[in-house]
Amino acid sequence: MTTEIGASAAMSAASEVARFLIIDDHPLFREALHSAVRMAYPEVDTVEARSIGEAVELLTDARPFDLALLDLSMPDVHGFEGLLQLRTRYPHLPVVIVSGYEDPKIISEALSYGAAGFIPKSVRKDDLAAAIRSVMEGAIYVPDTYTAEQPDTESSDRADMVQRLSRLTPQQLRVLQMLRQGMLNKQIAYELQVGETTVKAHVSEILRKLNVYSRTQAVIEVSKLDNAELFRDQQGF
Repeated sequence: MTTEIGASAAMSAASEVARFLIIDDHPLFREALHSAVRMAYPEVDTVEARSIGEAVELLTDARPFDLALLDLSMPDVHGFEGLLQLRTRYPHLPVVIVSGYEDPKIISEALSYGAAGFIPKSVRKDDLAAAIRSVMEGAIYVPDTYTAEQPDTESSDRADMVQRLSRLTPQQLRVLQMLRQGMLNKQIAYELQVGETTVKAHVSEILRKLNVYSRTQAVIEVSKLDNAELFRDQQGF
């Protein structure tokens, strides 16, 4: 199933070779994704990342990617944290979730956070290739069995927080991640090789942009986006 979106994710010119980033920590499924991608685009240039950290490093490359294929279950993130990092750091990069999770609530949340599509890992390779092609043509792909749910108040609040997160600079996002790890200003300054005054300025801007009054509240509100309860007792890989 596909729905149209305003901005096309297609390549800027037909003569250019598509460049995809595959983010999955399972080598066998990375190979399966390579195969499906090449079925859709025989001349595609694919690059692999085994973690969100590796993906972020690769995305600093001067040559941009046309599409990222992301597994939700990554070793260095929880829940939707990986998707949120990519969407806030690289808002113009279409990110398609390819996951073992198929719960409609998880699909709905992923789409509300800006995913360009959600492809279950259980689909056949030719269907996976067709889904990738549809996203590259400017559609949002969801499984045929998926029925959109009406957003509740909590979902709307989370979507609003995602919008606020998108206002943060990459450095402010790094500071926020360190705040979530419980690091003090002095530790953050050492890690980023900046002065504590600079860290305090970043924290103040984070609080202002997220519309919260303390670093503790910022951590609590952003932690809600992980949606750990949605993934509890789910079977996925």
